[in-house]
Amino acid sequence: MSRVLGVDSGGSGLRVALGSTDDAPTDASAGASSGASSSGGPVVRTIGTTVSTEPVRTGPSGIDPDHLLKQLLPAVQTLLARAGADTADAPVAVAIGAAGMATLGDGLRAELPAALESALGVRRLGLAADAVTAYAGALGQRPGVVVAAGTGMIALGTDLTGWQRADGWGHLLGDCGGGAWIGRAGLESAMRAYDGRRGGSAALLSRMEAVFGPASEMPGAVYPRTDRPAVLASFAPEVARCAAHDPVAAHILDEAARQIADAAVAVCPQAGGCEVALTGGLFKMGDPLLVPLRAELAERLPRARTVSAEGDPLAGALRIAAALATGSLRLPCDGRLLSVPTERDE
Repeated sequence: MSRVLGVDSGGSGLRVALGSTDDAPTDASAGASSGASSSGGPVVRTIGTTVSTEPVRTGPSGIDPDHLLKQLLPAVQTLLARAGADTADAPVAVAIGAAGMATLGDGLRAELPAALESALGVRRLGLAADAVTAYAGALGQRPGVVVAAGTGMIALGTDLTGWQRADGWGHLLGDCGGGAWIGRAGLESAMRAYDGRRGGSAALLSRMEAVFGPASEMPGAVYPRTDRPAVLASFAPEVARCAAHDPVAAHILDEAARQIADAAVAVCPQAGGCEVALTGGLFKMGDPLLVPLRAELAERLPRARTVSAEGDPLAGALRIAAALATGSLRLPCDGRLLSVPTERDE
């Protein structure tokens, strides 16, 4: 058995998981009785996890590798101590998934390989965008599509030869159908009702004022905020609650479903003959969004099969680390989405 480490770094903090895996690669077609995983990779068992609520800093040069290591290395020691292990039992492989890795991860890619080898003896390292660890958590190493939606929205697809990405461009340029998009559309409809313009919703106006205060003060409540996407997304559940009795709210969620389906269609491999997994907090709003979304996917990707996500991004990071440890990584390497530095010489 080998120990592996998975890391999930995002806007809400840093999560770290220590796992163990068989040293030999597995064959997904062999079935669970032989120890193989239906995810198309080795079985990995979680030993323990730690959570820090302090997000890793991002500066002018991108994600700060020193700040990540300052949180990560003590977490590893804590996990090893809890497992009754010592530094001789340090992880043989590490996979780090980070929000912004694709565009802000140059510092991590430059500094972490040597730093982790020096501190932990790790020679097998994967650095992934959080969308890739979300993919690995949801589908493992099988071809398909994963839609990850929370405040934002991104779709990622692969046929195991390369990655296709759609959206994930932030609340000003995209993230269409995500939480901030839904919340903003709901707030706009509330303001339309306040003005007496066509397309307004009295129900959404009532909920907006209950949550944020008087409509006339909304610009001051939203525009100065540095966390505007999260503020907008906080109103998305109110849109879902109103959808059962308010046609304007229901229309917003129908349009969100179309936008999400657009992204899934854009990245789906094999002309639609694949699995589509939905993951992320947005889908916790349930039927008001999922019913129209499943209908859109059934119509536009009739050969695809919508499935539940098997695990979250932290589980995905562990799966990638286990695949690195056993030499069975099948997900395509990419300079920015999934970087695997050459294993350092013994």
